Amino acid sequence: MAWSRMARSSQLSRSISRMASGSGAPTPASSALRNAEAANAHRGAAHSFHSLALVGLSDKCGAGHLLHPNRGISTTPPTLHPAGAAAAAEPVECSDAEDHSAAVPDLGPTKPGEKPRVVVLGTGWAAFRFLKDVDTSAYDVVCVSPRNHMVFTPLLASTCVGTLEFRSVVEPVSRIQSALATRPGSFFFLANCTGVDTRRHEVHCTVASDEAAVGTLPRNPYRFRVAYDKLVIASGAEPLTFNIKGVEENAVFLREVSHAQEIRRKLLTNLMLSENPGLSEEEKKRLLHCVVVGGGPTGVEFSGELSDFITRDVRERYAHVKDYVKVTLIEANEILSSFDIGLRQYATNHLSKYGVKLVRGVVKEVEPTKIVLSDGTSVPYGLLVWSTGVGPSEFVKSLDLPKSPGGRIGVDEWLRVPSADDVYALGDCAGFLERTGKPVLPALAQVAEREGKYLAALLKRVAAQNGGKAHCCGKKTDLGEPFVYKHLGSMASVGRYKALVDLRENKDAKGVSMAGFVSWLVWRSAYLTRVVSWRNRFYVAVNWATTLVFGRDNTRIG
Repeated sequence: MAWSRMARSSQLSRSISRMASGSGAPTPASSALRNAEAANAHRGAAHSFHSLALVGLSDKCGAGHLLHPNRGISTTPPTLHPAGAAAAAEPVECSDAEDHSAAVPDLGPTKPGEKPRVVVLGTGWAAFRFLKDVDTSAYDVVCVSPRNHMVFTPLLASTCVGTLEFRSVVEPVSRIQSALATRPGSFFFLANCTGVDTRRHEVHCTVASDEAAVGTLPRNPYRFRVAYDKLVIASGAEPLTFNIKGVEENAVFLREVSHAQEIRRKLLTNLMLSENPGLSEEEKKRLLHCVVVGGGPTGVEFSGELSDFITRDVRERYAHVKDYVKVTLIEANEILSSFDIGLRQYATNHLSKYGVKLVRGVVKEVEPTKIVLSDGTSVPYGLLVWSTGVGPSEFVKSLDLPKSPGGRIGVDEWLRVPSADDVYALGDCAGFLERTGKPVLPALAQVAEREGKYLAALLKRVAAQNGGKAHCCGKKTDLGEPFVYKHLGSMASVGRYKALVDLRENKDAKGVSMAGFVSWLVWRSAYLTRVVSWRNRFYVAVNWATTLVFGRDNTRIG
């Protein structure tokens, strides 16, 4: 009986193969059937009909393409990249360097009648504001980023010591722009962009995930391409290390939630380890010595939070080692150099009063247990936080695009990259070209946010003039007024219910400049209103109230 079924199946396969090839040149279906006849002779009838259905579907949809009706993503036959070679590859500008015959999944170009697609690289301040304001009735939106949330960085230092919980300072991109989760043509891809092909209007991406998850994907690393009509590069910047030996290996930066989690875990671990018997006095002092390098707003705010944590919580809950806990802030020049001299002096006096030792020096080398300064001084540490500003990332450096002073992507007055059609750059990764006559803007959250708001309005105006599609934004398109940045002022907390507020456009202009408790109330009120969502405003307010009443949580998790 089984042999009879297999014979009928084989005969049916040959008949359909002859019908499929009767009109002339063999089709992919007929070729596949002829090559598979021997294998089908040893399989059941169900397997034969399943093969016929797949091959017929392949002919109908185009040779070699699979259907993804819900996402609109096509894929070519899986010619896999060797994992070792791919892992060793550096980010490159893809216009000439990449072999486009290599078959990888892609989100192809938009078709006539479809909305134009704007691809956004990053989920920082600039990308967040652009995604929030972009006109989704005019554009489909694709966001590519290795993280699925935006971080409210002004309050990140507070999470390191438990003043705020981590979820209070993050906002998922699907809440910022609901179209990414609900619209059929809009997507969020958890991936790193490894190159931009400005000639073909596409970006090349590699999936960003942990090793366990990546190992279950069809390819490791898993790569894909995304075509764009408009591209917004808002990939941010990386911490500056000035090529000082040992910084990358031994210091902790403070730019991501993962950094804050590491700082909190390491701080609490050192506190608990220092109470174990058998440790020398010298080793206890080293473990409980927290060193901050960089006297900008982030370094000063973290030092203030840490000092407050030590004064209010550590001395009460770690009484055995309270006298060993120290904080040192190292800065090559003046702390808070963007503030006027009066506010700088207030911050210096306040930090010194509450136990922060200020050291002026230049770091020469960082070792696992100590810092070596340029004058030969050694500073032992148990926790090292590095906050010396930011510079262009390796991805930005790899792009074959014009650069502004400092290595950032060069843009004109409308945030366009002049040498690449339909490409815009904003945030910390971008700066004005020299020919514009404008200075490179500082790497501040308020600059990036203002640029994101401006670009969303500009692209809405472009779409209204039928310029949303690739290559359709011509010289006659009215872009409106160029981008102009006006500084709204600066604020910084220094701990113990004190803060600095400078609402002047620059240090020489007139305006409000004050320090103290009232400034602290202004600082908290301003940031509470600027937190992205009402949900997070509620979280922040509750966290502040809980900390005020019960103190900071010192549970070590992970």
